[in-house]
Amino acid sequence: MASTTSATEGVRPVAVGRYRWVIVALLFTAMVINYVDRQTIGLLKGDLSHQFGWSEGNYADLIFWFQVTYAVSYLAFGHIVDRIGARWGFGLAFLIWQLAHIANAAASSLGEFIAARLVLGIGEGGGFPGGIKAMAEWFPKQERAFATGLFNAGTNIGAIVTPLVIPAVTLAWGWRAAFVVTGVVGLLWLPIWLVVYRSPRGNPRLGAAELAHIESDPPDPVTPIPWRRLLSKRETWAYAVGKFLIDPVWWMFLFWLPDFLQKRHGLDLKTFGPPLVAIYLMSDVGSVAGGWLSSAFIRRGWTINRARKTTMLICALAATPIAFGATVDSLWLAVAIIGLATAAHQGFSANLYTLPGDVFPRAAVGSVVGIGGMLGAVGGMAMSKYAGWVLDRIGSYTPIFAVAASAYLLALLAIHLLTPRMAPVEI
Repeated sequence: MASTTSATEGVRPVAVGRYRWVIVALLFTAMVINYVDRQTIGLLKGDLSHQFGWSEGNYADLIFWFQVTYAVSYLAFGHIVDRIGARWGFGLAFLIWQLAHIANAAASSLGEFIAARLVLGIGEGGGFPGGIKAMAEWFPKQERAFATGLFNAGTNIGAIVTPLVIPAVTLAWGWRAAFVVTGVVGLLWLPIWLVVYRSPRGNPRLGAAELAHIESDPPDPVTPIPWRRLLSKRETWAYAVGKFLIDPVWWMFLFWLPDFLQKRHGLDLKTFGPPLVAIYLMSDVGSVAGGWLSSAFIRRGWTINRARKTTMLICALAATPIAFGATVDSLWLAVAIIGLATAAHQGFSANLYTLPGDVFPRAAVGSVVGIGGMLGAVGGMAMSKYAGWVLDRIGSYTPIFAVAASAYLLALLAIHLLTPRMAPVEI
């Protein structure tokens, strides 16, 4: 009964203060900016491929090299944010990726675009380790999945904003302006973050009741934990293998959906907007709903293990119709199928992202997230090469969508085999 009462309080933040939700709002906004920067290249693929003569393989290489530095940086920033904290670690990552995004405007060859994307990968690789570290610092386990879902929903809003803003700017001033305008506007976020963000303990803006709520979980070790110890834990590999299997699907949606809509349904820069907005609105709902659902199960007295895995199973099953997404002739039926899959991905991810915070001490969360993110980016590299190969040789998205349909059930199976019971890890 006591646990149910505590969980209920977790969804009535007014009882203990609201400041931790300001942190979520800041990180949500950063993820909007992150995804505008990341997705711009996908919206401009058709124009840039025509102007510079890129093949499908050339475009796949552009995405591949971004993912190489993203993978390395994800791992490195996981360690960095555990050492220097989320405030400076996330701020540094943001500055790097924003400047690299602007640098795309100066590119005039495939090699120069790859160079800009390499640096973009370094910066963006620090985004989620820093954000998940902040979630672990600011939220108790009972509401962490919901908060993470809100933070992660920023990626979907970014994906919604991009097809509305980028075509408008490009048609008005050209593709180079698309990088400059969004990059300069996005930089305005950084000073706000540096002024507002502090760790909960000692934060003058935080009331005593809210601090007690944030620190209501049992205390964690505060000393850094070596990677070799983390790599010996099955829970680390459960998270990493899950990321390896599902992240490539999201990468594929992000970088190839505009191309799919163009080739399969005849859309272009002027008409991408409504279908992409619909798809990512659905994924936004999935992100929040996935976090809310597992939190609701916990409020009913379910264990974290049962709540997280049940929610992930529902999401995994919801993703399977994507296998037919490339075969339907109706644009809006395809949009509905793809939107359901993106919603399922985000709901699944909201719960997977909580795994490090659920079972590891706060001092290890950034490192575990970094390890998993690196494996996810490696999976994304494989998907990039696979997509380029399939499209160059077969010219159909059906084999690519078939891989996406099976990824989530395989990921959940791997997670369950590696962690039959989600419980705090002894370090």
